[in-house]
Amino acid sequence: MKKIETNRLIIRNFYKADSRGLLEYLANPRVSCFLEDKVQTIEEAALKIQKRGEDDSIIAVCLKESDYLIGEIFYLKEEQDTYSIGWHFNAQYEGKGYASESVKAFLKYLFTQKDARRVYAYVEEDNYKSQKLCKKLGMRKEGCFVEFISFTTYEDGTPKYENTLQYALLKNEWIKNSSINEL
Repeated sequence: MKKIETNRLIIRNFYKADSRGLLEYLANPRVSCFLEDKVQTIEEAALKIQKRGEDDSIIAVCLKESDYLIGEIFYLKEEQDTYSIGWHFNAQYEGKGYASESVKAFLKYLFTQKDARRVYAYVEEDNYKSQKLCKKLGMRKEGCFVEFISFTTYEDGTPKYENTLQYALLKNEWIKNSSINEL
């Protein structure tokens, strides 16, 4: 993937030097969908970085001034013109608009460079921060999948199913909303 720059961020492929930053937010995932990505050592983080560095579908979000990794954006091309997206950020950098700034830039990339017609995101029902971000990005809630998926289990070993919301944005909606595509 080509590097994307915003006012404060660089969005790029993962580099070996990103291991420390990755460890910071994958050591204790706050959202259950990231539990399978959990790492506990710098060596485990380095292995994940190596795999991610070879994969254009998961990209690093770094501070422009230091090139330090603070999060990631990932996507999956579902159909010829439809992409599923998601994000995961270090809690230490919350409340500064980094997620909004990076995902806005990434949406612009998908709509203008990848010719996306439709982009959507799955968000767990109790992940209020990601729901707020989706709305801020101009995405609309399309529905709720009841007991859609399980990422963890209860103490007795039975699956804990979660309700999942789907938010989406069409290219023509993105074009109409000038605040979404301005950086």
